[in-house]
Amino acid sequence: MTQASSYDELKDAISRVYPSLPRQLQRIAQFALQRPNELALGTVAAVAEAAEVQPSSLIRFANALDFRGFSDMQQVFRGHLVERSGSYRERIEQLRRAGQAGGKTGSNTGFVHQFVGEAVSELGHLEETVRPADMNAAVKLICGATRVHVLAQRRAFPVACYLAYALSQLELKAYLLDGLGGMLKETLRNIALDDVLLVTSFQSYSQEVVDAAADAHARGIPVIAITDSALSPLKPSAKVCFELGESPDRAFRSLVAPLCLAQALVVSAGDKLNEAPAVNAAKPRATKRKPHPNGLNGAGT
Repeated sequence: MTQASSYDELKDAISRVYPSLPRQLQRIAQFALQRPNELALGTVAAVAEAAEVQPSSLIRFANALDFRGFSDMQQVFRGHLVERSGSYRERIEQLRRAGQAGGKTGSNTGFVHQFVGEAVSELGHLEETVRPADMNAAVKLICGATRVHVLAQRRAFPVACYLAYALSQLELKAYLLDGLGGMLKETLRNIALDDVLLVTSFQSYSQEVVDAAADAHARGIPVIAITDSALSPLKPSAKVCFELGESPDRAFRSLVAPLCLAQALVVSAGDKLNEAPAVNAAKPRATKRKPHPNGLNGAGT
């Protein structure tokens, strides 16, 4: 494995090695992707304490990713932090902590202030992490599919409902797989190779959604996943995977970022569909050939 030189490469590397790591190193992998800023700025001792591991485990984790030591790996996280310094995420986080220190979160309006701050933070992070190549690939799959099947459960179910509704408004054949009457497996068997399966799940992941994505992938059906981490069990099955980087330790986790991404996918798909008539209109029309006077349609005698 080649040593990662960028944060995106490092995320992919962590995702690849994660299943084979010992449990303590898996804990570090989760910490690194959920709290990259703390890993970027902390000492070995501080990061080890926050991740609840031994300091030596951090060095072993870096070695597992082909870095010579913790500090070499930390430079990649620091580079990522510098790229996004001064973003709305940090500013809102400071405001949120100031509000907590002032006791504002103890009132009803304080909760509004807290949730709004967290939502704006999520949107800032979403804008930074969604790659244009992934958006383009997902939109191409959606617009090119014969049918789009959308699946999510529990907390993520509203995202699936919106996607199925909004995509159908674009006159795409979009279907919500709700598993009504325990018929989910039977419904999944009807997905064809020229269809697309769009799945959404967050920690703790719905096993039925994970299994559906894995089965579709094994059958050669393209899967688009909206999830929370590069360590999500949906990622190995996804042709396109959006990792929103949600924090799992919040008591009430927001749907602001996944719904915003869903809306962006729908509008982008509509924009692509609108391009098709313009492209066809720009093509020169074939001129109709005049019949030959001898009735030979222009052929020589």
